[in-house]
Amino acid sequence: MSHKRCNGGVVGEGAVGRGSRRLRAEGALRAIASGPDTGERLRRVLEQALVFAGASFAALYTPGGNRELLCLAESAGVPRTLYGVRDGYPAAGGSPVADAHRGGTPVWLGPEEFAGSAESRHVPSSGFSLAALPVHGNDGGCLLALTERPDGFDAEDRACLELVAGAVPCPAPAASPERGELRPGAFTLAMDTGRVEVGDDILRLFGLAPGAFDGKVETLLALTVPEDLPSLMSVTEADHLSIGERELEFRVLQPTGPPKWLRLSGRLLPGGEGRPARLAGTVVDASTLRPDVTDVARVQRLAAALATAGTVRDVSQAVVAALRRPLRADRIALAELENDRLVVTVLDPPEPESWPELWRLEWRTEWPDAPVRAMPTLAAALREGRARIWPAGAGELEPALADVGPGGLAVLPLPAGGRMAGACLIGWDTPHDFGPDERALLTASAGLAGQALMRAHAFDAEHELVGMLQRQLLPRRLPKLPGAVAVARYLPSTAGLELGGDWYDVIPLPDHHVALVIGDVQGHSAAAATLMGQMRTALRAYAVEGHPPDVVVSHANRLLMDMESDLFATCVYVDLDMEEGSAWCVRAGHPPPVLRHSDGTTEIAETEGGPPLGVVTQADFPMSPLRVRPGTLIALTTDGLVESADADIDEGMDRFAQALAGSDPAHLGLVADALLGNARRSDDVALLLVRYDGMAVRPLRESWSVWRLPEAVRHARRFTRRVLRSWGVPDDDIDGVSLVVSELVTNALVHTDGQVRLDLTLINGRLRVAVADASPRTPVKPTSIGWEATGGRGILLVEAMSATWGTLPVSGGKQVWSEIPVRRAPAEGEPREAPATGVSPGHARGPAG
Repeated sequence: MSHKRCNGGVVGEGAVGRGSRRLRAEGALRAIASGPDTGERLRRVLEQALVFAGASFAALYTPGGNRELLCLAESAGVPRTLYGVRDGYPAAGGSPVADAHRGGTPVWLGPEEFAGSAESRHVPSSGFSLAALPVHGNDGGCLLALTERPDGFDAEDRACLELVAGAVPCPAPAASPERGELRPGAFTLAMDTGRVEVGDDILRLFGLAPGAFDGKVETLLALTVPEDLPSLMSVTEADHLSIGERELEFRVLQPTGPPKWLRLSGRLLPGGEGRPARLAGTVVDASTLRPDVTDVARVQRLAAALATAGTVRDVSQAVVAALRRPLRADRIALAELENDRLVVTVLDPPEPESWPELWRLEWRTEWPDAPVRAMPTLAAALREGRARIWPAGAGELEPALADVGPGGLAVLPLPAGGRMAGACLIGWDTPHDFGPDERALLTASAGLAGQALMRAHAFDAEHELVGMLQRQLLPRRLPKLPGAVAVARYLPSTAGLELGGDWYDVIPLPDHHVALVIGDVQGHSAAAATLMGQMRTALRAYAVEGHPPDVVVSHANRLLMDMESDLFATCVYVDLDMEEGSAWCVRAGHPPPVLRHSDGTTEIAETEGGPPLGVVTQADFPMSPLRVRPGTLIALTTDGLVESADADIDEGMDRFAQALAGSDPAHLGLVADALLGNARRSDDVALLLVRYDGMAVRPLRESWSVWRLPEAVRHARRFTRRVLRSWGVPDDDIDGVSLVVSELVTNALVHTDGQVRLDLTLINGRLRVAVADASPRTPVKPTSIGWEATGGRGILLVEAMSATWGTLPVSGGKQVWSEIPVRRAPAEGEPREAPATGVSPGHARGPAG
């Protein structure tokens, strides 16, 4: 009968049938207590709760130095964050840990009981059972155990947990070292701020004088070998850690000669309520302890690098950095397996001439790709799923593989999730001896790389989907504006895959007005992105209806309130009059616009602001004027560009204005790229730049209020002829315009009630005839008209006489407009214009506005 030693805390298989779980737990705990204490005894004791009591998580809490807080000393099992377990609990609080510690009796809670407790508010899910048992009386601490089994902890489980609680060795609470009390080779790192206190010996190892160190962990990290940074970052960032011991070897750059190996040994200590966690330990010179890095250390470094690799390219580069130089390989290739083809993700060296001729024939853009069936030896290795090694002259290989490693070739299938994620090829030009340790290194590295490649492939696919959705929610292109140039940029957050809520828009409006909008929906999620799309659409619709800026924003606010969303939004809305060079701004909880004037001076616009959208139903959104002249650059951005953890938004706005002052507004695209060059990527960023140049030609405008009289249409024609003649339009063109005016005015008088207004606008040889009425109904063009029909031909005549025509919603009614090319005799001293033959992109709009 097979068995395993018990001194490691794992019971042998032969003991299964020799007694109850309680007896086996007693034996395991006795073996742990009688064995040598290597510093892992507490963790091994807690692991017995996982083995014998069916717990998925077990932890020990001990009183802190002031006895007011129960601090997490050690844990085992799944990450505690899955259950919302905290670093510390107030000893006088109402948590199960505190209740068991104070009362001296165990606390057992099932899913229903725990869901009804106050502590359930702090956990993501309450579908588990909880046990809290006092350890060594009231002063020893408390054992916490959690299980997701539907029946919770049964009687046998509880007995085993009581045994574990009785066997727990309670460590003394760790005291916080004060500045100046550190040993020469010791350090302590605050995980929330990155401030580190180090002994003088450590500073000497890093080549720093004690008075020259600024106390920042980044200063020390900058002196390490770049390849070792991922493993060091995995230790110095608290999000990746759980309470317990840490040990790592890394290299420090030297002024001359090779880097020096250092060994870090430390322990992550809980901070408790209101205090940060700390990493405390020592750093010593490891150069004399080892001639070179071990294969275990290589695997550890590769694992640390792959843990932080997000994309397929990141994974590939991490594998190359971990294997090529240590193995002294001449070339290495990593490829994903997609159906029957290998898609290369990285080649090192990257030059085509460094690879076999057959590879160069299959080169596609950056890397080659080829069907697996073209390399039967590789296909066989992938089917078997194990690493294959061919020393120099070991056997016949197809040229596509043999030429990768004439002196030796290693083919590593990359397994992940029951399938092959890809393959890694490592080749040597000179004969290479594959030792047993090196073979083990290759096998272990292949397993790590396969899992990381699968995760990265899923990340890339989701990231592409997120990017596609984000692009669909933003404008595909900005419109061309008469007298202005607009440029926009959007940078998604690189922190995770969540969609952002930032947006921008440029909305052409009648009479050469344009609305500039930028906004930000609270949060980063699919809900935020969806709401962003809704708010962008709503603001555009309200603007096109012809409402003033404050009404547009007020309508959007009421809409968001009616949607009963948990999210709110901020925005800036600027209505820019291209003809007059004036602008009105409305702010809803958003950073104000920044103006750069033609003389290079900048100002942060002093505009009144209302609350964010979706917060107050009856909110006021006052309008503020903006001083705009030809050459003025209007810059709108979101808080992701001007606000950060180390600087408030006022400082960020000042930096933004200074950067804008030093820019060249003649090249807006370069200005936008420069402003976003140092943007932090923990939040998404939207940026909208508009340079107002002024309209080269001012339009001619006249209006006429049409009275509901029998002669109203004749009066409208007479007004049109008089105006067009004064503008120098020849009679031949006036006749066609008069026919359009007759039809549009007649339709408004016959089919609507209320006021009717006729507007004429002439610019660049193009006349716009617009008739506004109080009815929202759009005229419908008939599909067919019989010879006996008495009406319905008016819209067909308008369409035939116009270059383009359409309707716009205007303040509860509509405006039917037609654009007609006309000739015009220039005034004295004015250059003659050629008749327009097409639609000017800056002025014409279709029926949807």
